[in-house]
Amino acid sequence: MRLHGDIQTFSSESVSDGHPDKLADQISDGILDAVLTQDPYGRVSCEVLVNSQFIVISGEVSADAEVDYAAVARKVVREVGYTSAELGLDGHNCEVIVGINQQSPDISQGVNHGDWAGEIGAGDQGLMFGYACDETVECMPAPLQYSHQILQKLKQCRATPAGTWLRPDAKSQVTVAYKNGVMDHVSCIVLSTQHAPHISQAQIKEFVIEEVIKSTLDPAYLKHTQYLINPSGRFVVGGPSADTGLTGRKVIVDTYGGRGAHGGGAFSGKDPTKVDRSAAYMGRYLAKNIVKSGVAKQCLIQLSYAIGVAEPVSVWIQMDQSAQVSAARLAEVVGEHFSLQPQAIIQQLDLRQPIYLDTAAYGHFGRSQFSWEITDQTEVFKHI
Repeated sequence: MRLHGDIQTFSSESVSDGHPDKLADQISDGILDAVLTQDPYGRVSCEVLVNSQFIVISGEVSADAEVDYAAVARKVVREVGYTSAELGLDGHNCEVIVGINQQSPDISQGVNHGDWAGEIGAGDQGLMFGYACDETVECMPAPLQYSHQILQKLKQCRATPAGTWLRPDAKSQVTVAYKNGVMDHVSCIVLSTQHAPHISQAQIKEFVIEEVIKSTLDPAYLKHTQYLINPSGRFVVGGPSADTGLTGRKVIVDTYGGRGAHGGGAFSGKDPTKVDRSAAYMGRYLAKNIVKSGVAKQCLIQLSYAIGVAEPVSVWIQMDQSAQVSAARLAEVVGEHFSLQPQAIIQQLDLRQPIYLDTAAYGHFGRSQFSWEITDQTEVFKHI
């Protein structure tokens, strides 16, 4: 945070579904969904590289499924909006290189059997974090939530007659000023969007400020806002033509925008036996229910696992100073009411469904369509 007397500022960024890294994430999760549609118990670990001329798909898949990986990849690319080389990638004709292997039998053994008969062990060691705060109705940090919302609005504008000059690649960054720890106003918004060559920078700036930002955010927060729209100037060449994309390079965009914490593991392309994904979702589910219960204004939860072992190695909870109960007591309550074994998490959050392509752009958290965002357990925490 930057300090300005009694004002502190914090920034978070988001990227559009047309950003090269997010394109790679969406292809990885599109393949995961295609596998789970045919085999809900399929094991997937899929990484993708995208550039202007071809797509490389690699990883491990073990499933009772027949998937045309190249067709899935091209479909995702076209739906994002890359339909010609001029835009950044030709989703109709781009080359797709596939190198998919079976899951390692050593890893599979640990996941299938673990230490408990009938259970599945964690797919890898690691630590995962869940976070929630009362800053927005979504229980997300405002800088990240606003960054996502601006780009979602920009995507909607691409589909309108007035926005035909917009192209898929875009980035946003929102800086929020806090006074005594409470959100006061949005101090700066940076937005860079790919565009057609005929549009002027003045037209871009006016459209983005008036039709995208001001129609998305509460005007009360925009009274002292600096706008930096396409600050580097022309942005015609974008997408994979401008930058190679890789699965898993936007983990902070995917989670909490630099607030809370991140364990380091990416989500996209991984089936729910990988606790990098499922335990992070469970951590968010618990943290959001705790905040919504009124026990704390913000909550950070860490879960850690060992490969092949079903029970977490540790459960750690941290809350703000306003918390009405100790973190130790809260951890006890979590242990009493929730199983944190991978199989239980998968069942609790219904994670064997083909839901993952939708998670791969605009954040995995703060979006009501996902099961880990449901606040159906607040009563568990209200009367501790």
